[in-house]
Amino acid sequence: MATTFADQLRSLTDEALGALVQLRPDLVVPVPADISALAVRAQSRGSVARCLDGLDEFTLRILDAARLTRSADTALTSVDAILELAGGTSADDVRVAIDRLRVRFLLHGPPEAMAVVGAVDEVTSPYPAGLGRPADFLDPRAAALCADKAKLRRTVLAAPAGARAVLDRLAAGPPIGALTRDTVAEPVRWLVEQHILVPISEAGRAPNADGELVELPREVGMLLRREAGPLGELRPFPPLPEGSARDPKAVDSAGAGQTMEAVRSAEALLEALATEAAPVLRAGGLGVRELRRLARAAGLDEVAAALLIEITYTAGLLGETDATGTSRSVTVSRAGGAADEIFLPTGAFDLWRALSIAQRWHTLARAWLSMSRQPSLVGARDERDRPINALAPEAERAGAPQARREALLVLADLEAGTAPAVDEVLELLAWQAPRRARGREGAHRDALSGAALLGVTALGALTSYARLLLEDPDDDENDPLGVRATASAAPHDAVRILDALLPAPVEHVLLQADLSVVVPGPPEPELAGELDVIAEPESAGGASVFRVTPASVRRALDVGYTAADLHSLFRRRSRTPVPQTLTYMIDDAARRHGGLRAGSAGSYLRSDDEALVAEVLADKRLAPLGLRQIAPTVLVSPLPVARLLTQLRDGGFAPVAEDAGGAAVLSRPKVRRAPTRTTLAGRPAEQAGPPVLAGPRLAGVVEQLRRGDIATRAARRAPVTVRAANGQSVTGLTSVQRHGEAMAVLQQAVRDKARVWVGYVDSHGATLSRLVRPVSLSAGYLRAEDERTETLHTFALHRITAAVTDEE
Repeated sequence: MATTFADQLRSLTDEALGALVQLRPDLVVPVPADISALAVRAQSRGSVARCLDGLDEFTLRILDAARLTRSADTALTSVDAILELAGGTSADDVRVAIDRLRVRFLLHGPPEAMAVVGAVDEVTSPYPAGLGRPADFLDPRAAALCADKAKLRRTVLAAPAGARAVLDRLAAGPPIGALTRDTVAEPVRWLVEQHILVPISEAGRAPNADGELVELPREVGMLLRREAGPLGELRPFPPLPEGSARDPKAVDSAGAGQTMEAVRSAEALLEALATEAAPVLRAGGLGVRELRRLARAAGLDEVAAALLIEITYTAGLLGETDATGTSRSVTVSRAGGAADEIFLPTGAFDLWRALSIAQRWHTLARAWLSMSRQPSLVGARDERDRPINALAPEAERAGAPQARREALLVLADLEAGTAPAVDEVLELLAWQAPRRARGREGAHRDALSGAALLGVTALGALTSYARLLLEDPDDDENDPLGVRATASAAPHDAVRILDALLPAPVEHVLLQADLSVVVPGPPEPELAGELDVIAEPESAGGASVFRVTPASVRRALDVGYTAADLHSLFRRRSRTPVPQTLTYMIDDAARRHGGLRAGSAGSYLRSDDEALVAEVLADKRLAPLGLRQIAPTVLVSPLPVARLLTQLRDGGFAPVAEDAGGAAVLSRPKVRRAPTRTTLAGRPAEQAGPPVLAGPRLAGVVEQLRRGDIATRAARRAPVTVRAANGQSVTGLTSVQRHGEAMAVLQQAVRDKARVWVGYVDSHGATLSRLVRPVSLSAGYLRAEDERTETLHTFALHRITAAVTDEE
């Protein structure tokens, strides 16, 4: 059958062979040497299983019908037999499903004698369509009962209620049951005594440890399915979700708002980590307490915080580094962390924060689509009953990217603005690929919830910019090498559309009398940096609110602003009059700022205001500082300067540090970053599995297969005289041809322009044979053309061992 299968592949046209490669791309990864190797690979268990994983529910049922209708002696089926078994369903729909199986070579051969690829039985259920084996295979008495259809019908109708319930259960599939409970034992025994059920042990299989196994014969199952049909309910077309109709503009508007919130939350999480780094657990990942702390800091629940942390790590915005502050060129994997490792934002975070909101969202969305993580597992228990932490290796799932794309493509195939229910999406996915969807329900739900949090979906529908995000560029025909895609620096279409939906960045604020600062839109990067220093955030959203406090003014003075700078900044940025209260606060803080000077002695404190020095010395709250007066304007303390400054500021004073020359030392906090990692987040999300070939690439693969097949077959068909001349063992032939006879054959081939088999010894001493068409024979060399490779070869005459015309 393998030779027949290979011959059928060999007889295909280039278009049909290319279609097979497109539908089963794993067959050419790597490209096989010839058609025979392709045939072997196409019948392998792994390739057949991958092909079945992509088939829909109806096509798999028709494949079950082909398995059920195979002849016992020839193991062949026919289109007519399948149509008869699938009665009640449109014949055209069944033929389309058969064609899908034939073009994939899961069914092969003529329509009247088709064979099922043997590996199908190995990778699928041994009970096609949930039906048991034939009665004549299981038990002669059951076979006799099934042969008398009228008696079989009467026996089934006479079954007690409990026995009929068992029959209905087994008829739905699988047809195997275990006699384990006393409540079911009596009905099952009645069915066994009537030969409607057959103990499997009588068919050569031992019963299991829990009890005796019984099987429902195929004929009985088909009788019980007389209303639904032998194959069960057949659905040729997918169950399209009804869903709710939404206004596409409203969907895009709501989605744009959610993208702003997602970007703000991701930035808040990373800022919280920059302020207080989180340690890496020894087993890898982020601890539960740290996750809760970060969630509170960003105003998120733990599920959303875990998702965004996973995304930012995949995008390269978050990484690990040594707690000691020494950077390393290679970071440690999440599989195991050392005690001195911490999570910190990377250098890429600062570059990302300077981008527009749409570009920042695009980075997060692409990372989410491509990451092989399932954040919904965070907080669950692993197989050893241990909690799964964020960024821990236990949350790794190789199929997560494909599950996200599958769920989103369901929404993309619907009309714009359609918002289906989650269960409707899962039902459609289960019809499209039942084998692949089985066990992926959690991953699909996780994909839909993550899409809603990121703004990929809004109001339950897919946004217009997310549709563009899912589209893969068609670079096979126009740009097979990807040169233009790499050279182009134009923003993604999704970024441009989202930019148009988002409010334009603002460079002004609205100052209120209560010293609140309203930012009527997303602030531009320069304004955002200024607000981080001079005000405290109160609320975020489309219009964020900050508040100017004495502590924020003092912080601005600490980093180098003067009172004049702050007055100028507020006048320049505010579209409303600057409140007089704010002016007084700035002047008062500036007047007090620097009145005390601290330096390194253990530490010292000095001031030109003797009254102020006396006030500090008399303040009982500062007793732990151990201050001692050594001059009317100088105090000293055994504590370090940093702790001295902190205690004084907590006591309501405004000291500044100074250097050895008495100049004020600016105290902008140092920013620590983890080493930047190389990620795939900026690249297009790749579809799981082998790439789908098309255009020139597909044509090249087909041509390579054809050339390899010709070469392999040609090598096998070399005449025995040539093989004998090359030193191979051939009964009844000499090992070497006479050289003169070879020259005569070549001279005649040059005159007749005929093809000949030439045996020769190459420069490495290896004996080879080649089918060529001689062009000339002179000067001690033979020049001949190899039509297969369209190349001209030159052979030294003294190296030629044999020559035989192709007709021989």
